[in-house]
Amino acid sequence: MLTLLSIRNYAIVDQLDLELKHGMTVVSGETGAGKSIMLDALGLALGDRAQSDCVREGSERAEISACFDVSGLAEARAWLSEHDLEADGECQLRRVVTTEGRSRSFINGRPTPLTQVRELGELLVDIHGQHEHQRLLKKEHHRTLLDEFAAQTDLAEQVRRTFHRWRRLDTELTQLTEQSEEQTARVQLLSYQVEELDQLGLEIGELSELEEEQRVLANAGEILTTGQQLINLTSDSDGDSENCLSLLNHCQHLLDSLGSQAPALQQAAEMLASAQIQVDEASREIRGYMDAVEINPERQQEVEDRLSSIYDIARKHRINPEDIPEFHEKQREELGSLHRSDDELEALEQAVKEAQQEYLSAAGQLSLARQKAAEELSHAVDKQLHGLGMAMASFVACLTPLDPGRYNASGLEEVEFLISANKGQPARSLAKVASGGELSRISLAIQVVTAQTSSTPTLIFDEVDVGIGGAIAEVVGRMLRELGARAQILCVTHQPQVASQGHQHLFVSKDSQGDLTRTRIDMLSRDRRVEEVARMLGGIDITNTSRKHAKEMLKSA
Repeated sequence: MLTLLSIRNYAIVDQLDLELKHGMTVVSGETGAGKSIMLDALGLALGDRAQSDCVREGSERAEISACFDVSGLAEARAWLSEHDLEADGECQLRRVVTTEGRSRSFINGRPTPLTQVRELGELLVDIHGQHEHQRLLKKEHHRTLLDEFAAQTDLAEQVRRTFHRWRRLDTELTQLTEQSEEQTARVQLLSYQVEELDQLGLEIGELSELEEEQRVLANAGEILTTGQQLINLTSDSDGDSENCLSLLNHCQHLLDSLGSQAPALQQAAEMLASAQIQVDEASREIRGYMDAVEINPERQQEVEDRLSSIYDIARKHRINPEDIPEFHEKQREELGSLHRSDDELEALEQAVKEAQQEYLSAAGQLSLARQKAAEELSHAVDKQLHGLGMAMASFVACLTPLDPGRYNASGLEEVEFLISANKGQPARSLAKVASGGELSRISLAIQVVTAQTSSTPTLIFDEVDVGIGGAIAEVVGRMLRELGARAQILCVTHQPQVASQGHQHLFVSKDSQGDLTRTRIDMLSRDRRVEEVARMLGGIDITNTSRKHAKEMLKSA
């Protein structure tokens, strides 16, 4: 439960340390005194959105700390342990907001993201706002309330997740099926193209080799003639004195005949010797090449036919001949991927069936839980309504099954709260039947019933008794006091009948000091409670009669 709320420089509060106890604590004060500031500050510590204007005028930052005793709350302790934030059965939430609008949040002294603060806050505090009855006009809120009453929020979330997975897979299946129909013609075309390219079987580098071979075969006669001339000029095998080797030998003899040891001539002699070796090696290379050249019309025709086939296919696909091997590989990969699509289609069809079955299974379990909880909720709310002065009212949590085509993330049925204000009248939607006062009482009845099933240790009711008074307000007070026997209740109220039922009473007031206004909250003693309840009964002028009535109300409580 909430044990301490500490507020510094928030709104018109400069400094406040408020110790809270178990049971029902009522909060009262004149209109505009700032009764909701305490709840707003607590909401900030629990992760609500921060505004820079919440910082008290003249201060650099606002700071709110909320301390909780979680020794008896296993779920909260488990959450803290999971996030390595344990602190011996205690938990402190702290929020700091600067005038620039920046804020930081802490759990047990460690900086923590707001998302985690909100997660923990949902386990610690449940706030019932004064506008709760307005939300009752929305059917989606009915479903949320029923699931919370049935303690099936986790199952409802599972239904939501499985539905979205089913729909996502089904969409993928539809798209893949449409693509599959378009791919049939593509598969046929690719199959023909790949088969044609397979038959061609062009290897990387083969084209350049074929083109070189074709050039050689086409010019074999000229190559042989020219080659022979080169051999004659570079070889002295025939004793021709005009060939390169003989001339180089003659030069070498002339140098030797000079008989000089000059470095330049010695270097020239070495160069001539090297040239003789180079020419001799060149001659051998030319001879080797010439040995491979032959006039072969049949081979030449084969090469030209092969090249013609390559060029034809390149023109057909509008690519360069040298790009055929790469194009072939791409076509083969695309064909393989299309064949795999058929396998994927079959696998996806199975996945859709499994996802649908998973959704239907979870949604079916949720439907059964809702049906049981709807009966219990209807009976419990009826009981509370009768106590709130609506003796003829009949509340119904109605479940309307949906057609399979309308199944959604919320389940297999539509949830709507209906009310029959008088016997013999059919139950109709709240918006069509209930008046403002009746809607407030219906809302309060539902909140009291759902609070009884809540595992949250601290329940806050912010002016939920708006629109009721007299004996009905006394019944509301008793209801909240009964809740205070099992949970910590904080109730902001204008009703003396409700205020008198509290185990503790906080009074909110404000005063001005110079140019600044500040709010203060005091825990009232017995005598001061009498005065406050008397004020709530009689207004500004407190009479002995109102004091006497106040004492009787407090004594009765």
